[in-house]
Amino acid sequence: MPDLTSPVVPAGTLARTSQPTLPTGDGLLLRPWRAEDAPAVHEIFQDPVLHQWHVRASDSVAEVDGWIEEWRKAWAEERTAQWAVADAGTDRLLGRVALREIQLGEGTAEVAYWTAAAARGQGVAARATTTLARWALDDIGLHRLELLHAVANTASCHVATKTGFALEGTKRSAFLAPDGWHDMHLHARVKGD
Repeated sequence: MPDLTSPVVPAGTLARTSQPTLPTGDGLLLRPWRAEDAPAVHEIFQDPVLHQWHVRASDSVAEVDGWIEEWRKAWAEERTAQWAVADAGTDRLLGRVALREIQLGEGTAEVAYWTAAAARGQGVAARATTTLARWALDDIGLHRLELLHAVANTASCHVATKTGFALEGTKRSAFLAPDGWHDMHLHARVKGD
């Protein structure tokens, strides 16, 4: 049965190129993950704030090595695209920004991020998210980006609204965190916003 619409972004658009490095223009660099990032990621994941809002914990640097290898493979498979957020001058790891649940044919993906404790309150997540959204919508040609966060995570809500992701609604009891079920805000940004 033929499709009535063409793919928004053709399959292979990501896989046929190397993952780019994306400068924010204000001191940050979104770059592909490297094996040598594993110790820093492991250390960042010892932070109780990350445990509150993420479903993953890190028991060892070796475990993070596996994550980084998976993140790198996912680019070639066009499933997710994950970047390390680093200081452009020192290359110090400050966080992560990602496109998850990429559906090229439908032109959609979900934005996700985390920030190292020492980098919070400096606009790192917002600056990285702005750069990633611009690249995904304008350069790659995706049509819609979604951003989900626990309603109780007010810092993430601030990042979403600051970066142009309009609040569309609340998904009730949609996220199981270590302390129980949380309602989730659904924000979105579409091409042309």
